[in-house]
Amino acid sequence: MTTRSEHLLAIRPVITSAKIYDSMSSDELFQNKTLRPIIKMQHDLFIAVFKNYIKKRKNVFYELSLSKQLAYIDNAIHKDMKFRNSIKGMIIGQFTVEEYAVYIENSSALNKRMMNIVKERLIDSIQVFSNPQILTAI
Repeated sequence: MTTRSEHLLAIRPVITSAKIYDSMSSDELFQNKTLRPIIKMQHDLFIAVFKNYIKKRKNVFYELSLSKQLAYIDNAIHKDMKFRNSIKGMIIGQFTVEEYAVYIENSSALNKRMMNIVKERLIDSIQVFSNPQILTAI
């Protein structure tokens, strides 16, 4: 019988560019072995969640300049605790029990790393958040 941990590890994408070295800190190792694959796997969900976040806030995001949209994403990730905790839950829920044990040893630093990665992925996908009203008018 396959365990939960085996199932979780089997569905994660492999990120060949995420290097592992003996000289890495334990946080960086955790980031490259665990956080990056989980965040990559959850990317489409994060896009959908952020689109819903925009919608629940009256679509103000679409009226902003690019620089203000980037600040909006940063603010959502770093200042909106409800949204931040939701994102953290989507990531932590994909941890194995063993990974969770490592995570709780230094959760503060690892939370910072995971939020920065998610923020960068949302920023890199900013074109996905174009105003749907403009697209239908064309």
